[in-house]
Amino acid sequence: MLAPMSDGPITIVLADDHAVVRSGLRLLLDNEEGLQVVAEAGTTHDALRMAKAHRPAVLVLDLNMPAGTGGAGGDADASASSLDILPALQAEAGATRVVILTMQEDPQFARKALAGGAAAYVLKEAADAELVEAVRRAAAGEVYLNPRLGAQLAATPAEPSGPPDDLSEREVEILRLIALGHTNAEIGGQLYLSVRTVESHRAHIQQKLRLSTRAELVRYALDRGLLADD
Repeated sequence: MLAPMSDGPITIVLADDHAVVRSGLRLLLDNEEGLQVVAEAGTTHDALRMAKAHRPAVLVLDLNMPAGTGGAGGDADASASSLDILPALQAEAGATRVVILTMQEDPQFARKALAGGAAAYVLKEAADAELVEAVRRAAAGEVYLNPRLGAQLAATPAEPSGPPDDLSEREVEILRLIALGHTNAEIGGQLYLSVRTVESHRAHIQQKLRLSTRAELVRYALDRGLLADD
């Protein structure tokens, strides 16, 4: 385990695609003694770039953000799991510890994040109470998990492949809405994405799953329990 950092403040890069959220989180973190936000990012590409440039002790990373300039296919609007940048982050800024901040309460996503190298998993609804502690623990080489999710994780068997067939969290979300009968425009409205971005996600989903029709996507979603709560 790494020793706690004692010389100077714990430096932080804050990555979230909503400027208002970043502003609130920055205020929260900068007001804490011994913490200093040194840069912000609104895409996964910029999060990786800022982490490489500043080598912060901690990167606070929203689970789902636009990929940005460095994203797959060059689509600046495309969203994907931020966990995809963890291998590159470990290669380029291995000393930086990652705190995942998300609204995703599924314990399997927490399991995947920690298995992928994240040091902490914090729910946005609990950020005021937990984020500072998670940052301090991550900087000290420890692991932090939202207590409620930790209890669920202990009681939930691991899923061997996490999201099915290498789909990202956002792709699973879009697949579910497709299977429920929503149009691309309706999906874009619900998820605050452009129709072009939804179409791009749909193409990636069909390519990964090797499926071409809505009926096939519906059957796939049903077979894997993606519509179980509806």
